[in-house]
Amino acid sequence: MGRIQGDLKERTFEFAVQVLALVDGLPRSTKGWVVGRQLVRSGTAIGANVREADHAHTDADFAYKCSVARKEASETEYWLELCNRSAMVKSDRVHPLAVEAGELMRILATIVKRTQDHLS
Repeated sequence: MGRIQGDLKERTFEFAVQVLALVDGLPRSTKGWVVGRQLVRSGTAIGANVREADHAHTDADFAYKCSVARKEASETEYWLELCNRSAMVKSDRVHPLAVEAGELMRILATIVKRTQDHLS
């Protein structure tokens, strides 16, 4: 059994699927390609790092991987905001993903803090 409790692994996986779908709707232009590439990278890295954390050998490694996942969620939120503000994608498509990215950041920050407190 892994370390991650609840539905976080499923949420981050579904988030990655939704990011991939959003990227398919970006403009076929240089800006769409550049932003899309960054969004795919950071949006899928959240779940990948959560999966790695789930199988961490130590509490310190677990906290580190969750911290990396939180940073990826923050970066994803940035790229989503850029998509919205530059009108590359309709706001109603971006908003739910931005909300979920924020929630994932808060969940992961809590996990990191609790794990670090436990290590102290």
